[in-house]
Amino acid sequence: MATSRPVRIPRSAPPLAGAAKGESRETPPSGPPGAWRPNVGGSQRAFRVTVLYLVVLAALYVAFVLYDRTAPGGSASPETNGVLLFTGIFAVFGVLGLIVTLTPAPRGVEVATDRIVVVGRWGRRRTLPALERLSFRAVRRYPAGWLADTPVELIEIWGRGTPMRSYLVDSTLFAGAALSDLGR
Repeated sequence: MATSRPVRIPRSAPPLAGAAKGESRETPPSGPPGAWRPNVGGSQRAFRVTVLYLVVLAALYVAFVLYDRTAPGGSASPETNGVLLFTGIFAVFGVLGLIVTLTPAPRGVEVATDRIVVVGRWGRRRTLPALERLSFRAVRRYPAGWLADTPVELIEIWGRGTPMRSYLVDSTLFAGAALSDLGR
């Protein structure tokens, strides 16, 4: 009778989130250094969340106005029944919501050997040190779905002399970075 013995099955490390089949996240995508990398997934998710927010806000606005028009004791004059106040409040919430939902998603990045330039949603350019001198951490991962066609990550970037920044990016946007924190 044979005795049982442990069997070691060699396994390769699973690919990190966002890596395409056969592609390692440690190597940057093909193309010359300094090539423009658009933030397709992050922008798509930010725009769709903004549209969803504005649609819900518009529905609430219509509900408040209809309620105000049909409530007992209400009047038809917008000046006396608060419709102008509703309009002002909802306009402020709309603008603030638009800024808050779109700002974390940069337009894209330009990765060079000595620096990385992040172009923000509103055109602001932030120059950061080389990818090797930065630390990355995935705060949240969003799978591909109806809000974005590709996986998206909310990441934090920091380094010596560089304050921590959060970005909503396509999962392969910072390919070639020291991704030890992203793999956890």
